[in-house]
Amino acid sequence: MAKRAFKAFIEITNVCNLNCSFCHGTARAHRFMSEEEFALAAGGVQGFADYLYFHLMGEPLLHPNIGRFFEIAGELGFRVILTTNGTLLKRRERELLSAPSLHKVSISLHAYEANEMGISLESYLSECFDFCKRAAKQGIIVVMRLWNIGGEEEKNKEILCAMHRAFPEEWRELYSGYKLADKVFLEWGERFDWPDADREEMGSDHTCYGLRDQIGVLSDGTVVPCCLDADGAIPLGNIFEEKLENILASERAVKLKNSLEQRSVSEHLCRRCGYARQKKY
Repeated sequence: MAKRAFKAFIEITNVCNLNCSFCHGTARAHRFMSEEEFALAAGGVQGFADYLYFHLMGEPLLHPNIGRFFEIAGELGFRVILTTNGTLLKRRERELLSAPSLHKVSISLHAYEANEMGISLESYLSECFDFCKRAAKQGIIVVMRLWNIGGEEEKNKEILCAMHRAFPEEWRELYSGYKLADKVFLEWGERFDWPDADREEMGSDHTCYGLRDQIGVLSDGTVVPCCLDADGAIPLGNIFEEKLENILASERAVKLKNSLEQRSVSEHLCRRCGYARQKKY
């Protein structure tokens, strides 16, 4: 399998310390990958992906062995990307900043308004901004996200004012947001509807990056086509038990990939994906 700059989402845990109103959540049993399982999963996607994302569902900074997972990923030649709600950055900062394999951290600031966190917005933002500055000095890209346009966005103005105070230099506008400083970015995004098997069908005339430049591996090893299959509705195989190349060559995987390329989506779940419908691929 030729190596290409594709992405693999490895769900090191599906447990989260928050309950965001915008998140689909999962009905699967709570689980943390063991070190042995992570090594199997990371080794299994080595021929497919250059980038490893340590999440699908769940908050990756909850995992007690995340430092060791960074080491394993680095030994295999991966660049690691994290998405976090930001609440544990201060607690896990040492492991994050000392990991040579860590390429980028995305912080979902919109998580604050979507929860009852029990801390002030000022304290939450201060910890996130302090981490961004220290990470950037280490050469790690940090992206603060406000993916709540059209949803719960009442605190965005307050967040932006605080962000301007923390990063006072002139911001450079980009297609998806702003560059605030070297290695530090703000990214806008509209709130989207997660794919849900119980939602009304949105049609089959769309496509996405599933199986084209990304795959997901759930915490139990189940391979799914993308990072939004929260409940493993499209299981293609198990990476703990078989090679990825065989999983991707299965009848179901090939049929789905072909249907995405032809914009005639075959899977029940994919026809109910609000994210794919609002994106222009």
